[in-house]
Amino acid sequence: MAPLRVAAFQRRPLFDDVSGVLVRLTADLEWCRHQDVQLALFPECYLQGYATERETIVARSLALDDHEIRGVLSVLRTYSTTIILGLIERRGASFFNSALVIREGKLLGTYAKTRPNEPGFDAGSDYPVFTTHDWQFGINICNDANFPDAALNVSRQGAQLLCYPLNNMLLPKNATKWRSKSVSNLQARAVETGCCVMSSDVVGHHGNQMSYGCTCIVSPNGDVVSRAREEAEAAVQFDLSPFCR
Repeated sequence: MAPLRVAAFQRRPLFDDVSGVLVRLTADLEWCRHQDVQLALFPECYLQGYATERETIVARSLALDDHEIRGVLSVLRTYSTTIILGLIERRGASFFNSALVIREGKLLGTYAKTRPNEPGFDAGSDYPVFTTHDWQFGINICNDANFPDAALNVSRQGAQLLCYPLNNMLLPKNATKWRSKSVSNLQARAVETGCCVMSSDVVGHHGNQMSYGCTCIVSPNGDVVSRAREEAEAAVQFDLSPFCR
């Protein structure tokens, strides 16, 4: 098995501006193209902006067959990098904190957060495993990282990589608490599963909230092998070796 070149992006959030996010997304994917990145990870609910209350979630939500999603996929069809993109997803009368897996404009599947800590989201129930460049990977989202069983449900299916879209935009006191706790959670999940782990977080300030940013790549023994600088937009890149499981 050849190494897998991955990149995780730490970005300031945009809200209710899918077209603006798409402009930034394509710029990042152009960078991925030049860097030969094979798998790229973006933050939780990145496409429309994170929300917790049902009213805002409903207003921002998109179904996978909406024209906005079809437009996003059309723009992304020229990029061969496999993309993990967070969004607020509508399925009938249910609303999920989800992540899309996209390659060359094709939707390969979705993961819905199974342990949502937001009152406005419904809980997902499935743990799909995806393949890119002979590597198998799965997704957990933010609060899922607090639950070892969420990671084990992926690794037991043969995944070598766990991907965590995050959104640590919190009140300053809580942001300080999770500044190190988020990293230690990711390290614990790596050790427990024997998987490589990577995360992508938002950064900066929004209203009375802030995020230091917890975008990093962790080896199966729990070592942080690459991390974005706190309080700044950045991208981290790393070549994962087959030693990951």
